Amino acid sequence: MTRGLAILATLALWAGISYGNRAVEWMLPALLPTPGEVVRVFLDSVRDGSLVTSVTTSLVRVAEGFGLAAAAALALGVLVGVSTPVRLLVEPIIEFVRPIPPLAFLPMFLVWFGLGEASKVAFIGYTTFFPMFVAVAASVLRVDPMLLRAAASLGATRVDLIRRVILPAALPGIIVALRLGFGLALFVIVGAEFMGADAGLGHLIMEGRTFFNPAQIVMGALVLGLLGSAANALLVAAERSLFRWREARATS
Repeated sequence: MTRGLAILATLALWAGISYGNRAVEWMLPALLPTPGEVVRVFLDSVRDGSLVTSVTTSLVRVAEGFGLAAAAALALGVLVGVSTPVRLLVEPIIEFVRPIPPLAFLPMFLVWFGLGEASKVAFIGYTTFFPMFVAVAASVLRVDPMLLRAAASLGATRVDLIRRVILPAALPGIIVALRLGFGLALFVIVGAEFMGADAGLGHLIMEGRTFFNPAQIVMGALVLGLLGSAANALLVAAERSLFRWREARATS
C-alpha cells in the first residue's frame, strides 16, 4: 500500500511539474515530456512492435551476460571463501581490476569481440561479475565456524560442507548478490547498446536522442525501471519461498 502511494505521488509530482511547465514555460516544453506524451509513445511502440522487439533483445543480452557472470561469481566466490590459499591468490587481482570503470573497457570489448552480440554479453558479464563475486565471497566468509566444526565432527566431507552447510547459510547474501548483479546488468545494457546495436532498449533511447524525442527517452528509461523492479520482486519472492521451505523442513 505504502509503495503504491509513493509511486502515485511521484507520478502526480511529475505530472504537476511537466504540465505546469507547459503553462508557464520555465523551460522548453519539449525538454520535459508529460505523462500523456510518454503514454502515447509507449502505445505507438507497442502497436508497431518496436517496444516488444527492444525489450526481448535487451533481456536476452542481459540474461546471457548476467547468467555467465553469476555462475562464475558463485563458483569463484565459494572457492575463495573456503580456501585461504585461493583467496590470497585471487583477491589482489580482483581488487586491482575491480575499481577500473567498466566503460573504460567498452571500446576494447568492441575491438576484441566485434559489434555483434558477443561484445555486449561480455561487457555485461564483466561489469556484473565483480560486485556479485565480492558479495558471494563475503557471505561465505561470514558463515558461523561453529556450524562447520559441528558438521565436520559428524563426518561431513568438504563437498558436504559446501552443499549442506555453507551454501544454505550463505543463501541470503547470495540472493542479495544476484539482485545487485541483475540491476547492474540492466544499468549497463544501455551503455552497451549505445554502440553498434540496431535493437534493444539502449538503441531505443539513443534513437530518441538522435531524433530529439524526449518522450521516447523517458519511456525507455521507465521500461528499464519496470523490468528491474520486476526482476527484484521475483528474486525476493524466491528468497522468501526458499526460506519458508527450509523452515518447514526444519520443523518437520
